[in-house]
Amino acid sequence: MPKITDFITKNLQDFPNIKQDDLEYVITERMELTPSEFEMKKSEELTDDLAKQLKKDLKKLNRGVSPQYIIGYSWFYGMKIEVQRGVLIPRFETEELVHWASENVKADDRVLDLGTGSGCITVALHKLAKEKNLAYYASDISDTALRVAEENFLTYGVDAIVRKANILIGLEKFDCIISNPPYIKETEKGYMDQNVLENEPNEALFAGEDGLAFYKRFAKQVTDHLNPGGQFFLEFGFQQKEDLEKLLTEALPNFEFEFKKDMAGHWRMVHGKMINNEN
Repeated sequence: MPKITDFITKNLQDFPNIKQDDLEYVITERMELTPSEFEMKKSEELTDDLAKQLKKDLKKLNRGVSPQYIIGYSWFYGMKIEVQRGVLIPRFETEELVHWASENVKADDRVLDLGTGSGCITVALHKLAKEKNLAYYASDISDTALRVAEENFLTYGVDAIVRKANILIGLEKFDCIISNPPYIKETEKGYMDQNVLENEPNEALFAGEDGLAFYKRFAKQVTDHLNPGGQFFLEFGFQQKEDLEKLLTEALPNFEFEFKKDMAGHWRMVHGKMINNEN
């Protein structure tokens, strides 16, 4: 059997469409190693069973299947979150949104994970704020996403009520709403990774010509779906802060807003809090 390094080198030459990071991610997960452990074991030989599995994986990678879909899970807040095609792959940036929300939710709050996808936000919030005894709700427009979210809730012991909904239509009132919604402009498709475009659901990525379609609808609906003093936490694109701040302040005069940068120094999150109960 070849050494892992030789296997990687040969197959990157044979399959020029495959990215080295994607191949190494798959090998690392198949070997059940951390990234640092993988680096230390690169000079070891592949086992027969692993080599057979990787040959199957290589075919999928070469067809453009995202490595997380090949493995069947993605890491989020130190947990394996089940994913499959048709469900958005969790992004590490969203961990910062969940952490911010976990610091602000109150004991016994009713919390909605809006556009839950894999359910990663709810699972992580449950881990971070377990002592607050939150009541969890998760909604999505996709049946596939809701099925996957329910599997992740079951795996991590999260008691969440699942709803199918288009934004907030038909949902009740909550104390806190958290969402990583679609915010990419349709015109930006040409700049995106083909793996993302071919594998992940468009409805979870794109939001009209200006990338603000979700926020416009959300702003019209949110007051009717928050209890007095309720709050929301939303993620947005790193170039959208100015437009989103204008949109929210004009549409929601009875809210106060705080914007937050991510660890890379980009404006990526907003916290809105109701300051009275008037429309």
